[in-house]
Amino acid sequence: MLNVDFLKENGVDVDKSLELFGDMQTYNDTVGEFLLGVSQKIPKLEEYKNAKDMNNYAIYVHSLKSDARYFGFTKLAELAYNQEMKSKAGDVYYIYDTYDELMSEVDRLTHVVKQYLGKEAVGSGGEDDINESLEKTELLGEKAEDVSLGEVYNEPTILVADDSNIVRNFVSRIFSDTYKVGVAKDGKEALDIIKANQGNDSIKAILLDLNMPEVDGFAVLDYMKKNKLFTKMPVSIISGDSSKETIDKAFTYQIVDMIKKPFNDIDIKRVVERTIYFKEMN
Repeated sequence: MLNVDFLKENGVDVDKSLELFGDMQTYNDTVGEFLLGVSQKIPKLEEYKNAKDMNNYAIYVHSLKSDARYFGFTKLAELAYNQEMKSKAGDVYYIYDTYDELMSEVDRLTHVVKQYLGKEAVGSGGEDDINESLEKTELLGEKAEDVSLGEVYNEPTILVADDSNIVRNFVSRIFSDTYKVGVAKDGKEALDIIKANQGNDSIKAILLDLNMPEVDGFAVLDYMKKNKLFTKMPVSIISGDSSKETIDKAFTYQIVDMIKKPFNDIDIKRVVERTIYFKEMN
């Protein structure tokens, strides 16, 4: 299908999304990642909701909110944001009361994306279309993430540590022609990579998310502070949390810059240039 009017009729803020993706071709090549992200995040949300683990629930619903914002899914972003705030406050009752509404919107947008990509509107042949789109997305993800955990780099590298495959692949697309792009989907993977490369000069900049499962960005910053790595591997923060508390805490470390999600390619290029320049000046 690939009909932009269909997206708008279903409440998608395409214009806002294009501030990130730039053009519809990039949007079309990327929107299948929403389906992949949902398939990974929803089981985790269900698990942590049932366990009443609001700390981890908040991390995954935050990631869902960010993905929704990237693609212009305004209502889903709002629902996820409300759940993020309530889960951070430990309000289990709110999560249970509104969980079905959140899942209903996820299900609705899953159908919208599939129809937009051609699955549900074209009949039996549409399944091949959606699978082809998802295969392309998975291959992009593999290309961006073909770095073995803790691999020692031997060429100039930008490390992106973020739990969103959309962010990781987006940054990889921007810099793949000029730098090797290493990726980590959580703080543990980021720490493994940083430790493996402490003895060389390959990592030119780190783009670090703060809200990640397992090990968060602040744990990575603590390790780098303890081992005096900020001039060797300069860090800029990419985060959807713009609260004063988070910003103030982040700048207690020797970071170069902080950029709020969602961002566009110009924002990322500017931040990376500043981060690399900081390394060159030290």
